[in-house]
Amino acid sequence: MNSLADRIRSLPPSCGPVRLVAVDGPAGAGKTTFAKRLGAALACQVIHSDDFPVPWEEGPGHWFHALEEQVLHPLQHGQPGGFRRYDWVRGEYAEQVTVPVAPALVIEGVGTARASAAHLLAFAVWLEAAEPVRFARVLERDGPGLEPRWREWFAAEKAWFAADRTRERADLVIRT
Repeated sequence: MNSLADRIRSLPPSCGPVRLVAVDGPAGAGKTTFAKRLGAALACQVIHSDDFPVPWEEGPGHWFHALEEQVLHPLQHGQPGGFRRYDWVRGEYAEQVTVPVAPALVIEGVGTARASAAHLLAFAVWLEAAEPVRFARVLERDGPGLEPRWREWFAAEKAWFAADRTRERADLVIRT
């Protein structure tokens, strides 16, 4: 992970003075674990798509505008950003999260390396795994009661990634 962090540090800033790194891929591919390790290697903050409310029925594309408006636009102008983290257990917004201007920032989740934000990214990582493996991971993590929702989500993200062609733009592809 340190060699990847060194590689990213050697890149020019991409979002104002920040090197913005996206960790993308389908649900259950290992994005959160990878992003945590990469953030530690870069000594930087990690923002997760799960920090924002994403209604299941809206699919993977609809949460990103909040990240853009509250974090990425200020960073582009050399200003700190911030947002209120969404608490999925309580079903309401929680604490305010400050995003300082720093050498690097990792954003993680389905849709973080989207085409509309490609001009802001210094580096994009795509994680993938076989669908049965990913499905087993999300059910183990979230419980079998969400199986119907996850089936819908898997179909929605498959359509999203096909239309956006996210994997094709990745600087690094990792199979987990």
